[in-house]
Amino acid sequence: MRVHYLQHVPFEDLGSISQWLEKTECDVTATKLFESTAIPNLDLFDLLIVLGGPMSVNEEERYPWLRMEKLLIKNAIDAGKGVLGICLGAQLIANCMGEPVYPNRRKEIGWFPIEGIFHEEETTYHFPRSLDVFHWHGETFDLPDKASHLAKSEGCENQAFQLGRSVIGLQFHLETTLETAEAILTNCRDQLQPSLYVQPEQVIFDQGPDKYQHINDEMDRVLTFLKDAVINRPH
Repeated sequence: MRVHYLQHVPFEDLGSISQWLEKTECDVTATKLFESTAIPNLDLFDLLIVLGGPMSVNEEERYPWLRMEKLLIKNAIDAGKGVLGICLGAQLIANCMGEPVYPNRRKEIGWFPIEGIFHEEETTYHFPRSLDVFHWHGETFDLPDKASHLAKSEGCENQAFQLGRSVIGLQFHLETTLETAEAILTNCRDQLQPSLYVQPEQVIFDQGPDKYQHINDEMDRVLTFLKDAVINRPH
C-alpha cells in the first residue's frame, strides 16, 4: 500500500505510525509543509495521513498552503482514498467537508480518557469503552454530515469520527511516544496554563511505558482498519 503523509511542523512527526508502516511494508512518501508545499497527485497514494500542528485551520492568510492542503484532502475523500487525520488533521477533514473549527470550551492537554461510542455496523471502527489517550488541542469542530461519531470525552464532545468506510478523524494522539511527547512539550510549553483539562508537566510525564504502548497498539488497529478498507474498496 502506498502511504503519503502531511507534516506541518518538525516536532509533530509520525511517532509510532512509522513502526507500523515499516512492519506492513508500505511505500511511504511525505510532504513536509514547513519545507515544501509540493502537494502530491492523487494517483500517487492509497492512504493519506494528515498529522497535527499548532496552527489553526482558519489561518489561511498566515499559512496559504492550507488552501491547497484542504483541497487535496477533499479530493482524496471524494476519490475514495483512505484518509487519517490526527488533531489538526481531523480538524482539516471536518473543515474541508464544510464544518466550522472553533475554540473548544476548554483546552485539553495531557492524559485523559475517551469514551468509545458503540455502533452495530461492522464497517464502523470501535474504540474501547474507555481509553486513556494523549491530548494537545485547544480547538474543536462540528461533525461532518453523515459522519459516525466514534468517541467523546468530558472535555471535548467530538473526539473521533468516521466518514464512509475509509476516512477517520482523531482529535487525540494515539501515535504519541515518549520522544514525541517531549518534542511537543519543548515547543509548546507555554500552553500549559492551569485549567481543568490541562495537566502539569510532571503529571504528563509521570507515565509508564505501558501507557504509551496501549495507545500505540490502538493506533495500529486504526491503521489496519483503514488498510483493509483501502484494499477492499470497490474499483
